[in-house]
Amino acid sequence: MDLELDPEDAKIITLARSARARSGAQSGAAVRDTTGRTYSAVEVMLPSLRLSALEVAVAMAVSSGAEGLEAAAVVSGATELAEAALAPARDLKAVQVLLADPTGRLTAAYPTVS
Repeated sequence: MDLELDPEDAKIITLARSARARSGAQSGAAVRDTTGRTYSAVEVMLPSLRLSALEVAVAMAVSSGAEGLEAAAVVSGATELAEAALAPARDLKAVQVLLADPTGRLTAAYPTVS
């Protein structure tokens, strides 16, 4: 997918890539709230708690007072996101969720609101 990214969307992909690389995680995510603040995270895989990177990033935004999201990005080796994986972004009315490969190349864009 060769789409030209908005600079703010490219930024959240970069943040998700950085979080993933820094921790050695399989996936990273970043979200931008409606005030422009960004949050990045990786998945949590504990015996008693399993959260996707997107779930953690959304939880960080909500715990910081965000009431909505402009966009979200996930960076992983996955070629697509399951419908259920989009739920955290939908809850906060993100316009879209971007999926990028580990190099940061956009591979899919999922609209989350109609």
